[in-house]
Amino acid sequence: MIARLEQASKKYRVGDQEIVALQPTTMDIHEGELLLIIGPSGSGKTTLLSLLGCVIYPSEGRLWVDGQEIKKLKDKQLAKLRLNTIGFVFQNFNLLAPLTAEANVMMPLQLQGVGSSEAKRKTKEALEFVGMSDRRRNLPKQLSGGQQQRVAIARALVTNPKLLLCDEPTASLDKDSFAVVMGELRHLADEGKAVCVVTHDPRLKAYAHRIVEVNNGIVKEVLGGWNNGKMED
Repeated sequence: MIARLEQASKKYRVGDQEIVALQPTTMDIHEGELLLIIGPSGSGKTTLLSLLGCVIYPSEGRLWVDGQEIKKLKDKQLAKLRLNTIGFVFQNFNLLAPLTAEANVMMPLQLQGVGSSEAKRKTKEALEFVGMSDRRRNLPKQLSGGQQQRVAIARALVTNPKLLLCDEPTASLDKDSFAVVMGELRHLADEGKAVCVVTHDPRLKAYAHRIVEVNNGIVKEVLGGWNNGKMED
């Protein structure tokens, strides 16, 4: 288990109104699985992903990531956890336009203070994994959408995170790029990483080990052993 939510919820106050983005949820995230988080827009699935990524805190309940309870961490500890344990892959790639593919992938290692030679070696390995070594000198604008997403996956992987969080990673991709990217994500899960993918695309179901559905802030498992948002014994 790499992460655990225990009756964790998220609420926002807008004027006099309280909006519940995520109802109290208890669930575990395991290494070695691709967890698909499905649901319509505004259902709460991105809120769930943001909690797991330690981008936001639960309003109520508790959250552990890699054995650490999030609410007990100081800002620097939380930043270190996000940098070293969690990788993010976004729908719009979020590559830095002035930097080459290689420089984009290397950036997290530079933030970690990794030495130049080791950073280059790890960057080379990450780009090789996603089949983008021959494009390492290209700028993002010189790459297709599928190629940019594969560079973004390499960037997320280069620090060897235990938990990989993907927000609509195939939304901007054509059919061929879709298959390549999802094949890579499934392979990562099969090799031992915890991979969580938020989507509204039913095609991704074929790649999942486990599927949860979020609707009106309520999480339930649709492929697995859950009952009313809680794992069955």
